[in-house]
Amino acid sequence: MKNEKITSRDIDFAKWYTDVVNAAKLASYTSVKGCIAILPNGYAIWEKMQNELDKKFKELGHVNVQMPLLIPEGLFNKEKELVEGFAPEVAWVTIGGSKELEERLCIRPTSETVFCDFYKNYVKSYKDLPLLYNQWCNVLRWEKETRPFLRSREFLWQEGHTIHSTKEEAEKETKKMIEVYKWFHHEILAIPSIIGLKTEKEKFAGAEYTYTNEALMFNGVSLQCGTSHYFGQKFSKSYDIKFTNKNNKEEYAYQTSWGTATRMIGAVIMVHGDDKGLVLPPKIAPKQVVIIPIGNEEEIMKTCENISENLNKNGITTYIDLTEKSPGFKFAEAEVKGIPIRIEVGKRDLENDNITFVRRDTSEKITININEDLVEFTNNLLRKIQNDMYNKALRRRDELTFEAHNLNEVKKIMEKTPGFIKACWCGDEECEQKMKEIKGLKSRCIIENEKLIDEKCVVCGKQAKNLIVWGIQY
Repeated sequence: MKNEKITSRDIDFAKWYTDVVNAAKLASYTSVKGCIAILPNGYAIWEKMQNELDKKFKELGHVNVQMPLLIPEGLFNKEKELVEGFAPEVAWVTIGGSKELEERLCIRPTSETVFCDFYKNYVKSYKDLPLLYNQWCNVLRWEKETRPFLRSREFLWQEGHTIHSTKEEAEKETKKMIEVYKWFHHEILAIPSIIGLKTEKEKFAGAEYTYTNEALMFNGVSLQCGTSHYFGQKFSKSYDIKFTNKNNKEEYAYQTSWGTATRMIGAVIMVHGDDKGLVLPPKIAPKQVVIIPIGNEEEIMKTCENISENLNKNGITTYIDLTEKSPGFKFAEAEVKGIPIRIEVGKRDLENDNITFVRRDTSEKITININEDLVEFTNNLLRKIQNDMYNKALRRRDELTFEAHNLNEVKKIMEKTPGFIKACWCGDEECEQKMKEIKGLKSRCIIENEKLIDEKCVVCGKQAKNLIVWGIQY
């Protein structure tokens, strides 16, 4: 049954998205224009994401640090490309207390500059390298148009900043970390994504090259869900980060940067959600099971307590809904929050030694005997839900992935429905700009491991160099 507070996804996708954020109590607008309050339900999802990624980072040898929020203007201006790329989004502090500052301070839109400033003073020898640092923090970017989680002025993220003694080591790090983001989306978020190189026009300001992790939302709009940048020596030359190598010669260090943000919550909503609300993959659901008593008889309550204790003891996050609301209201509330499994315990079922499991993703009801191994059954069901959600999202992505061999085909696809469009490109930025004239299509990434589908560029007809995935973006 549709939730009356939520606009149908098929009628108005943008309104549906906002309704789900509000109904699931994930975030709220604030008096600070362009900034949201992340509410407990939303923050709990972010903590699950953070924990999974942080564990993976540490397995790979990274450690967490904290760098300053404020960046002196002179320091920020040292890397020209970075300044040009972020200038329209930078917010500046000009007064401290009641005194005007001698030098403006930038509120970090990203932290390359402060990491470089630190490395300059800390790195002296190849023996000091590599440094594999990551930072969990907030950043501020003065966005013109904002939307909860997808694009807000202040948001939470992680930004990895590593520094190495060789080009080979830094490039290996760059590729390894984009694979981490792909793993995270596929295995943890149940979101099929694609990875590839950004074009020169779309790469991160100041990078030699950028790898991107791109996901397709239910409505066919793409979302950038993590990037990994190879800086080479560009930043180390700008900030004079030198070290003595094994041959006792001075050289500039090699750097990388990689990051993803709370926009992943937006991706989960838009890939998996439905007209009832949020649908959470079990691996990031703060609560995987809700137990709802149908009545308040002693036998019912005792059964609920025993089930909850047993599941929680075995690592399945569970709670009993003891609020003074009707069972129907509790069902709807569990659905809008996206809790993967609902267990209903009622008098009639218990008379037959049964309880009912309900899957959030499919609404399927499963009646099982209460004497079964509930831990094993629940774990198996959670695994099945996780896999089924991934496969459903994969089918949707494949349905909305097209091939185009000329501009007329591109236009016809975009008139019908947006999605990923695979088409070949000559490498000329003018052709990239020509594609953008078709409803804002942008190159999402260059696919490296697939054969070209044409010998000629989809725009100009010249010799094709790359297979590109194009799409409109959030």
